[in-house]
Amino acid sequence: MSQESEYTEGDLRNTGMRLKHDREWDYELEEIVDAIEERDATKVGLQFPEGLKRRGPAVADDLRALADDDVTFMLSGQPCYGACDLDTYLMKRTDVFVHFGHSPMKDTDKVIYVPLFSNVDVTPIMEEALDTLEPPEETEGVGLVTTAQHMNRYAEMTEFLEERGYEVQSRRGDERLTHEGQVLGCNYASADVPAEQVLYVGGGKFHPLGLAMEHPDKHVVIADPVNNVVTVADTDKFMKQRYGAIHRAMDAEKWGVIFCTKIGQGRWEMAQDILDDNDNAYLITMDEVTPDRLRNFDMDAFVNTGCPRITTDDGPQFHKPMLTPGEYRIAVGDEPLDSLSFDTFHGTW
Repeated sequence: MSQESEYTEGDLRNTGMRLKHDREWDYELEEIVDAIEERDATKVGLQFPEGLKRRGPAVADDLRALADDDVTFMLSGQPCYGACDLDTYLMKRTDVFVHFGHSPMKDTDKVIYVPLFSNVDVTPIMEEALDTLEPPEETEGVGLVTTAQHMNRYAEMTEFLEERGYEVQSRRGDERLTHEGQVLGCNYASADVPAEQVLYVGGGKFHPLGLAMEHPDKHVVIADPVNNVVTVADTDKFMKQRYGAIHRAMDAEKWGVIFCTKIGQGRWEMAQDILDDNDNAYLITMDEVTPDRLRNFDMDAFVNTGCPRITTDDGPQFHKPMLTPGEYRIAVGDEPLDSLSFDTFHGTW
């Protein structure tokens, strides 16, 4: 059944860490069934992020037990890495479409978002993080951010810090973010606060590393309640990797400009600007950007205008340098080397 706990790796690739806590999720089954009944739905699409796809059949079983016999549940097999990564093909062919694991980026009646809030207690790891944070008497405040899975405890986190003398600074960010204090893998606008230190409460290292890149002047402390570990975001290794990719691309003549056709990841104007300035640039449209798919293109380097995580997470796996739009401008000499910054999405799609 879907409520059974299982271990997941989450966002912990190449960190050498194993989960210390089991996690359970609320799939909001009753709310989904209510929506099915209200819409007289007979076809229901279920989309899960990569780390939770194996739980899909159990969730479908639970829903079958609650819904009428004439309702068909379909699982999306398309890759899914965020709320911007909707299976539009399945969505158009279902009466109800449910997206699990992320908060909505855009108001729509077509999609039911189930954020899957974590049951992990954040208090112990925040207590441990106090040893790494600057004390309240020596700082003007602390920024507080987390991911969608822990937003249900954001008020609790804020109260915890305030009770210990901290002035908690937070903001919603921009239209791409649903909640105050929320960060995405492509957007850290919620950390744009005056405080010189930011506490990130959540699993994995990608989000806080991106945050530290976006805000290099801030001391970013990572409090991971799933792995029960506190660390400080260190961007040195990541920066060396990105500078290396830029240097390898400086002699490139033929450029492949990737335009991602996924609903929330296309930046057409950005891709067009590169094409307008470079006669040796060629537009390549793709939904899923992978090293294998690009291997047959005879290019010297690529620039990715889609999801930044394609470049930062998988960049070393591509057979030719894969750059962000900002890194491309450095490689072709339009911008100085010290202008390197993290590629982010802002605003709506």
